[in-house]
Amino acid sequence: MGVGVRLPCSPAPAFFLLSLLVAVFRPTSAVEFLFNGFKPSNLSLSDDAVIESTGVLKLTNDSVFTMGHAFFPFPIQTTAGNATKSILPFSTSFVFAISTLPNFNPGHGLALFFSPTLDIRSASASQNLGLFNWSSDGRPDNHIFAVEFDVFQNAEFKDPNDNHVGIDVNSLTSLNATAAGYWPDNSTDFVPLTLNSGANYQAWIDFSGGEDGRINVSMAPAGTRKPRRPLISAPLNLSAVFEDKMFVGFSSACGRLVESHRILAWGFSNSDFSIGDRIVTKGLPSFVPVSRKRSSAKLIGGISAAITVAFITATAIIGLTIRRRYLKRRSRQDMEEWEQEFWPHRVPYEDLKSATKGFKEENLLKDGANGRIYRGVLPNVGAEIVVKCINHECDEGMKGFLSEICSVGRLKHRNLVGLRGWCKRDRVFMLVYDFMKNGSLDDWIFGGDDSKNLDWRSRVKILRDVGNGVLYLHEGWEVKVLHRDIKASNVMLDQDMTGRLGDFGLARLYEHGQMAHTTRVVGTIGYMAPEVVKAGKASVKTDVFGFGMLILEVVCGRRPIEEGKPELVKWLLGLLEKGEILNALDPRLRDEPGYVDLHEADKFLRLGLVCTSENPQARPSMRQVVKVLEAEEGDQEVEGSSEELSSLVGLRSIVSWSEYGKNPVFRHPTLDQVRGSSSISVELSESDIMIEGR
Repeated sequence: MGVGVRLPCSPAPAFFLLSLLVAVFRPTSAVEFLFNGFKPSNLSLSDDAVIESTGVLKLTNDSVFTMGHAFFPFPIQTTAGNATKSILPFSTSFVFAISTLPNFNPGHGLALFFSPTLDIRSASASQNLGLFNWSSDGRPDNHIFAVEFDVFQNAEFKDPNDNHVGIDVNSLTSLNATAAGYWPDNSTDFVPLTLNSGANYQAWIDFSGGEDGRINVSMAPAGTRKPRRPLISAPLNLSAVFEDKMFVGFSSACGRLVESHRILAWGFSNSDFSIGDRIVTKGLPSFVPVSRKRSSAKLIGGISAAITVAFITATAIIGLTIRRRYLKRRSRQDMEEWEQEFWPHRVPYEDLKSATKGFKEENLLKDGANGRIYRGVLPNVGAEIVVKCINHECDEGMKGFLSEICSVGRLKHRNLVGLRGWCKRDRVFMLVYDFMKNGSLDDWIFGGDDSKNLDWRSRVKILRDVGNGVLYLHEGWEVKVLHRDIKASNVMLDQDMTGRLGDFGLARLYEHGQMAHTTRVVGTIGYMAPEVVKAGKASVKTDVFGFGMLILEVVCGRRPIEEGKPELVKWLLGLLEKGEILNALDPRLRDEPGYVDLHEADKFLRLGLVCTSENPQARPSMRQVVKVLEAEEGDQEVEGSSEELSSLVGLRSIVSWSEYGKNPVFRHPTLDQVRGSSSISVELSESDIMIEGR
């Protein structure tokens, strides 16, 4: 992904020079492997990646918002073992196939990449290719080098087209990118290749090493010799990217756009630049979609019949077309204004009726004040869905319906519940969502089912997921979206226990920089910020308040307000004053203290308290919150965080709150009040300053 540039290069001496450089930089312990087909023991797999029975590595599972990673299981020495720490050369080659699927628009692509760790759980699917997320893209501490094969044109990353190869360093905005294809040795004409045609392609990636290194990327149909002229050839210094040892592997992702991504063979060497010649390209399975072909005999036999009925058929088609256009114009005239704007996302009623077996009681999940919710399976596609039916006479339900199709209907993010479409039938409106297999976070925290007990790491991951989703709403889309109802029951968990924020019935859209103007009090008691209750004033800081309350209830296992108990925040402030804040942990977590990172729990509780400050100006932005959530223990700097946020990541000291306890008007700690509780020094960047009203 990146600027569309095709770089010229001189073909003849490239291999000789690379071979010479390999001899100069030859590591003391060379690494080389070759897989003509895979076994589970060959690779370290995560997320949705699997080894098929044929020995083919499949990175995604043919469904929406899926991603997969596959690594060579051992770290590779990437720098010379001397004082200069020169980057070692390497050569890698692999055969891949990307194929489209019926009933889906294709996306997004795959990448070969180097990473300092096998754990990249914070990465997102969709256009992020499983490499980064909204907040991490572009950070120099990612230490990620990748070559992407991308079939989606994303303006955010300056992609040249929807079928390109790019060189990425710590970001999906490529340093160099160009249309996929190759330069045949016997021709001066460039031959374009369609990445997701299903054909088997071989790719070659060669790096010469050193600070003045050069990266060469080539591709061609499998079975073709490596082209002498690379597709991309560019200078590249990886000294600030590569650590002493790195893992190498593949990453792939889909969003609402879905296709299959496979690796059929793979070789790597930091001493042999002809490793690609040893890859077997004959007898490989084909993933080209089968076209329906008729034999020439049947074709000739059918010509007579076709000519006979041609006139009758043409006449009928013309008549039907004229009638259809008339009915369509008439239907459009009967549509309300909002229907005309969003009608392309309409789902046929018959499909929903079939999916829910006629809206039978056995498929009913919930019967609420605003309507009924059913579970179903879409015919032909096979995707599990949830259908929310809203009665036209319910004003609140209708407002929520319109809000959802105007907001979440156009949002795309791994940590938001996906809205597939909507339907209108008589006086009933229906919203169609992706089915979330593991229900709501509320069920897991407050459901009372002992079999649904989230351990500490799962809670941390879910909070990070939701935090990234809220950050996307505030800063990542074309307009700013205020959710206004963040709580555990609106956080859904998919089959991989990924947290996704849903229920956008109270959401509102504003242009970036525009103040939110509303005097209507909306939300859920206990989760609404004080300024909403008093004046109906909503802003990004009211969402921060709701997210802070979500942090507290997930860590403590308590709702903000429970009968017969003090309010959650007041109770926590009392414990904090006594230096007993960790006594607030969910009892189910305290039963297994060895599995809880107490330093991290302390940090999350403090973060939740600051997010729920009564003063909106004292609350951090969601960008700051996400950076604190994702900061690992031992980080000496939280990039882009404010000086005030040092108190939130400090893990070595606890401030005494006795002086604040003497103040009868004290109700919430502010960022200034908790300053000094950390031994970590951080700085404020302009990108983290959230102007009120943005």
